[in-house]
Amino acid sequence: MEFSKEKFKNTFKSNVSIVNDINKNTDIIRGLFPTSDLVEKDLYIYDISAKLFHLAGLIDQVKLNDLMNKINTDEFDVFVKNNMTITNQVNVLKENILAGKIVLFFEDHPMGYIYATEKMPERSFSPPSIDNSLKGAKISFVETLQTNISLLRRFINSNELQVNQSEIGKMNKKNIAIAYVESVVDYKLLHVIKEKISLIEQDKITNSNQLAQLIEEYPFSPFPQIFTTERPDEAASEILAGRIAIILDSSSDVIILPAPFLTFFKSIDDYSSRSVVASFNRILRVAAILITLFLPGIYISIISYNFEIVPVKLLLSIGESRARVPFDPLIEAFLMEFTLEMLREAAIRLPSPISTTVGVVGGIVIGQAAVQAAIVSNIMVIVVALTAISSFIIPNYEMASSLRVIRFPIMIMASFFGLVGLMISTLILIIHVLTLKSFAYSYSSPFSPVKVNQLLDTFIRAPLKYIWRPSKKK
Repeated sequence: MEFSKEKFKNTFKSNVSIVNDINKNTDIIRGLFPTSDLVEKDLYIYDISAKLFHLAGLIDQVKLNDLMNKINTDEFDVFVKNNMTITNQVNVLKENILAGKIVLFFEDHPMGYIYATEKMPERSFSPPSIDNSLKGAKISFVETLQTNISLLRRFINSNELQVNQSEIGKMNKKNIAIAYVESVVDYKLLHVIKEKISLIEQDKITNSNQLAQLIEEYPFSPFPQIFTTERPDEAASEILAGRIAIILDSSSDVIILPAPFLTFFKSIDDYSSRSVVASFNRILRVAAILITLFLPGIYISIISYNFEIVPVKLLLSIGESRARVPFDPLIEAFLMEFTLEMLREAAIRLPSPISTTVGVVGGIVIGQAAVQAAIVSNIMVIVVALTAISSFIIPNYEMASSLRVIRFPIMIMASFFGLVGLMISTLILIIHVLTLKSFAYSYSSPFSPVKVNQLLDTFIRAPLKYIWRPSKKK
């Protein structure tokens, strides 16, 4: 029988059901999956013609062999009753085949039998590749939803950890899970997140960072408002603090909400080190933020406008260094910053053994050659190097990337207005951060509004016994 694609679509729209004719049922499944990796097997079970379907590579071969060994034996009837589900709805069969299950049809029987044999491709556990840690767990999330949920339960040993699963997308459906601790979660926030996720219909989502962009409230802000992590210990710690995790199947990153500004500057190591060491590291990060944002702008403003605030000896040294440089400070800074960003991107895209060499050798060779050719000054090379090192100290890659982008308009403001331009830029950034929200939570929390009980875990980290309170038993 000729079963055209158009005819199949029209039939499927009317919620077609399985019929008595095994050949028609076969045509329906072939119409659903006109692909070479659809596996068909002709069987005879108790002298009854049967057909078995599954997608290659998605099933557990051991389970399939177990089924095949029981066919035409006394155990088969019991096996079917205990291990198979029955449906006559084609859309249910389609979803189960896509999930890696086997579908079995019998002649003169208008039902499909489903056997759970799914075994999706997955990689083994490995240490985190981006969110590195000295003292944290040496394991990261993988691309399988259920495995990631199991990892969270490994770190949160409580029946209060709730997991709500659903699907997003229309054609390319993706499984998604929302995880939270029942006794500490904000249910208003939970409702908002569930509502936003239910409205997602895009089919191109392949990882959590793409999903984060679809649900964030201020897509044009340079600051990330959604925190993602590949560390199960960090995700578990945030969930226990009352936040909500979103886990997407096929992604090795987990979304944490809400995500105030300070979240992006904390590290799991901060809570594994003693208070004095952790506080010192956080102060270093504050300094790194300021250097990353403002050091090139300060250099430009001093050279262009406000040279009177520089000591005479230092000013003479800078003037001697720039004597043969033909460019304005802004052009000089842009040349070096763009060169640095290109080296950074090259190091990311190249294989690991080559990327280190390109980053180190490229930076030294280009910097030295640029100075000797009088394209840039020695002072500019030092400024760019300090800026690059400072950006590496920031623990979150998304935030570090955002600060690097913000640096360029600050440099332009410094070139036009000097130190006044830096002050204006600073005020604009502060006002913007104060007006931002991450799912109805202030982005500048706990400073605005002030939350006294959280101030001991901000730019400093007090001893854990003062910032971690015992959980209240129900």
